[in-house]
Amino acid sequence: MPVELTTAAADFEAAFARMLSAKREDSTDVSDTVAAIIADVRARGDAAVIDYTARFDQLPLTPETLRFSAAEIAEQTARVAPEDRAALELAAERIRAYHSRQMPRDESWTDAAGATLGWRWGAVSAAGLYVPGGQASYPSSVLMNAIPARVAGVGRLVVCVPTPRGEVNPLVLLACELAGVDEIYRIGGAQAIAALAYGTATIAPVDKITGPGNAYVAAAKRQVFGRVGIDMIAGPSEVLIIADGDQNPDWLALDLMAQAEHDADAQSILITPDPAMARAVAASVEALIPTLPRAEIAGASWRDYGTIIVTRDLDEAAALSDLIAPEHLELCVSDPEALAEKTHHAGAIFLGAYTPEAVGDYVSGPNHVLPTARSARFSSGLSVMDFLKRTTVARLTPAALAAIGPSAVRLAESEGLQAHGRSVSARLAGLNDRSGA
Repeated sequence: MPVELTTAAADFEAAFARMLSAKREDSTDVSDTVAAIIADVRARGDAAVIDYTARFDQLPLTPETLRFSAAEIAEQTARVAPEDRAALELAAERIRAYHSRQMPRDESWTDAAGATLGWRWGAVSAAGLYVPGGQASYPSSVLMNAIPARVAGVGRLVVCVPTPRGEVNPLVLLACELAGVDEIYRIGGAQAIAALAYGTATIAPVDKITGPGNAYVAAAKRQVFGRVGIDMIAGPSEVLIIADGDQNPDWLALDLMAQAEHDADAQSILITPDPAMARAVAASVEALIPTLPRAEIAGASWRDYGTIIVTRDLDEAAALSDLIAPEHLELCVSDPEALAEKTHHAGAIFLGAYTPEAVGDYVSGPNHVLPTARSARFSSGLSVMDFLKRTTVARLTPAALAAIGPSAVRLAESEGLQAHGRSVSARLAGLNDRSGA
């Protein structure tokens, strides 16, 4: 049964703290195994990647077959049903339009001292995008990772998607095509992350790696960070729904289970000031679970991590939401905009009864790669900014150096960095000599 709490209870704070601190992430320590795989790929390159792919995916490869050929991609994408292609094209169009608005502007100005200052934005040269593989792979994840990278101006986009026993999802390859991916490799796991970070004879290294994966992929991303950039270490998915008493409990139950069916470690939370609504949603969930194809997964998630909290009012619900800092926050209330103003920590907010989080996973436009495990307190979802670098620019005229340079000399000397100070004072002296002449 899910956890059922009420803020009016004397022991609520302790019970809420236990819920908040419950560890849902995979606790298996795979760091040593991953470190060995990374070291092996660095040492043996293609041969190591091929060996691990045969071992873990039961797929024999050669350096020539690591990458999908153009003919293979065309053959697979031709199998996509017209209706599926149209849906994917709509998703790609909307995701591209949304992320195009995120592009920042270069800036330049001259201040009162005469210094010209500013910054410019530039994309990373190459990005590697990891996509979980097999028939359970998600073409939507390809779009959400690759389209922002392409909008940002990344020059080379590489996708690694494992194909265990040769299983290929044609929609994933079509998504790569629609997003403008340059190279697709049929490899996965820590070995794929290592290949992207360090390169092999066949796979050139990248500058940034994004995309979800299992515990081995997550550990590999942690270990290669610094050599390359990464997006985030994503944990199990989560949704928090704040609902008033005027909602459809069956819809709310479906929204909760849409998250629960992802993973047995996913978490679905309902917060409402209406006890009758809490009971109705709980009953609807219990009736719904047996009807789901992924009933075992959804049922385990709801049993182990599902939570229903009854609050005094919606303001208290918003305050609890901020403490949880959920990946997804649905505001199913009569005035969602007003309640949204009272919430500050969420990866993505979905306003109103007709904006289910599931639409956001596919076609609404904003990115579905979002911070989990309370990290929305300090981080954001994937965007074009993840593929851009900001470079500052400064130019001083002689007059500007004369105006601000003496302070730089003083500060350098106060820090004991004499060469710093002299690099400025030498130029100041040159200005004085010229003016004296």
